[in-house]
Amino acid sequence: MPSSAASATAPPPAWGRCGWSPRGHTTPDRRARSQGGKAMPPLYVMEQGAKIQRESRRLVVTKDDAVLQSVPLIKVEQVLIFGNISITTPALVYLMSQGIDVVFCDQYGHYRGRVVGEMSGHSALRRWQYRRVDDPAFVLQTARAVVRAKLHNTRTLLLRYQRERAIRDIQLAIERLAELLQQVERVRSLNSLRGVEGAGAAAYFDVFRHLLRDPVWEFTGRVRRPPGDPVNVLLSFGYTLLVRYLESAVEAVGLDPYLGCLHGDAYNRPSLALDIAEEFRCVVVDSLVLRCLNGGLIRPENFSRQDDPARPVLLDEAGRNVFIREFETRLASMLTHPLTDEQVTYRRCFELQAREMARAIQSGTSYRPFTVR
Repeated sequence: MPSSAASATAPPPAWGRCGWSPRGHTTPDRRARSQGGKAMPPLYVMEQGAKIQRESRRLVVTKDDAVLQSVPLIKVEQVLIFGNISITTPALVYLMSQGIDVVFCDQYGHYRGRVVGEMSGHSALRRWQYRRVDDPAFVLQTARAVVRAKLHNTRTLLLRYQRERAIRDIQLAIERLAELLQQVERVRSLNSLRGVEGAGAAAYFDVFRHLLRDPVWEFTGRVRRPPGDPVNVLLSFGYTLLVRYLESAVEAVGLDPYLGCLHGDAYNRPSLALDIAEEFRCVVVDSLVLRCLNGGLIRPENFSRQDDPARPVLLDEAGRNVFIREFETRLASMLTHPLTDEQVTYRRCFELQAREMARAIQSGTSYRPFTVR
């Protein structure tokens, strides 16, 4: 586990990455910063009261005149700031000029905002995107693919656990998800499709407690605002990290992350990133939460209950460090991508799905989602 001083940066290994932008257009805001063909991990800053500043070609994190971390800018792909941490204007301006996103969360991991550099110059792709989101047939077709993948992936996760535990409620949820997958193909409206997606999420989370081996982890269902138990706290934290990565991946190919299909328009909602996130929620985040809790990596003492109704349960710094470490390790792990049969990292999968969405938008053909085998 990182020490307090070392918590300024995450300790994961580097993962493979290949930069891409449509039709050969490369923008400085999204080029892969790499050494030896390996992209660099993000910089996490969680030490309360710390300050981030630029010194020549390095980012330096200090507190009370002590240097907590000094990182070459070429080794930073994203900066995530948690809580009461300041960043100087020169550092922020330079990060924007290099296309390095700066993500702001509160001390407990709740997303607050994001600073990015100039948007990709691929205006032709975005014009196609604006046309497609006004085309009801394309929107329904794309949203259908996303929901199909989400239901398939959650069902696959339950099947894997059912082989170990053979619990009747899980089997019933598996059968319910199979029925809903058939309904996905029959719906004729976006609202009906969203209803099917919601029913699938309800069936899945109704049995999620059975996937937790220790009864100390009480879970009665998915609660988002605010997450009222440790399991929901970890799920919300993981989803926050996941969507931030997908926002960056979507922007990297020149798409507008705020115009999606399954998720409608709303102020400050990255709808397209949320659409693609549906394919990865259980694969990346839910499975990671189960690993952390079932494997004893995060324990009950890492959580505290508060009188504040807005934040009834908090994850401590040690728990956040463990979760971030495991999250980054997960993104660096390898799998066979279902569309290309390549051995890639999960991080690379995000980029490939953003590319696939760009292809579907440009061509007007079906989007091919990410599904696990």
